Amino acid sequence: MTTETVERPRVGGPGDDLGGGWRVIVLNDNHNTFDGVAAALSRVVPGVSLEQGYRIADRIHNSGQAIVWTGQKEPAEHYREQLKDAGLTMAPLERG
Repeated sequence: MTTETVERPRVGGPGDDLGGGWRVIVLNDNHNTFDGVAAALSRVVPGVSLEQGYRIADRIHNSGQAIVWTGQKEPAEHYREQLKDAGLTMAPLERG
């Protein structure tokens, strides 16, 4: 009996999983207030004002979750950790 090795073409290079498209998702919970969620989002996520934070908090409340930032893996991990440290309920990072 012979064993044949089948080589498959490489679909990505080293470090390709660090690229863009990583999603930071905040989940709805029963212990954070709209004020707290909006403040944390505006403090942590670049480009999110307090007013935008309230709109996102409303989306989280009504939909159960919201994508609050999308981009490269390292900043996504950083923002997710900061939001988690602020007490928000976070989903695992997702690749989009």
